[in-house]
Amino acid sequence: MDLNDFNRLPADEAHEVLRPCLDVDRWIDGVVAARPYDDVESILESSRRSANPLHEDEIARALSHHPRIGEKAKGDSAEAALSSREQAGLGAIDGSVAERLARGNAAYEERFDRVFLIRAAGRDPEEILAELERRMDNSEEAELAEVGEQLHQIAETRLTGIFA
Repeated sequence: MDLNDFNRLPADEAHEVLRPCLDVDRWIDGVVAARPYDDVESILESSRRSANPLHEDEIARALSHHPRIGEKAKGDSAEAALSSREQAGLGAIDGSVAERLARGNAAYEERFDRVFLIRAAGRDPEEILAELERRMDNSEEAELAEVGEQLHQIAETRLTGIFA
């Protein structure tokens, strides 16, 4: 989509363009309200400001659209399609890494009671696994902040994809 077209959309239509990037109403409202944008960097800057930091309930809502890392997104929503494309960059995950990711996902969910989330775009499976293992040592508060940061990174990757 052209950024100028986005700037001219009615607010409700602009909301629907943004929702697959990050399903957080406060973020969407902030990005839509800050229009018009001159360039991609200006919408990314607005994205950074609009919901920083994300609150725990916002993170929980946004996480509901994300599959486990290494698993295919279910359904045919825009969020599922975006997630599938982002994880496709991981390529074929060999058996030992896939097993370690599955065990790591289970341990993470047991520890933090939510799916492990990381921006997959631009990362390889070993890097993701190393981050999962590192983050297991986080406190709940530190991990919640990291999840919020990962959601922001995913949103910015998706915004760039829409408007670049």
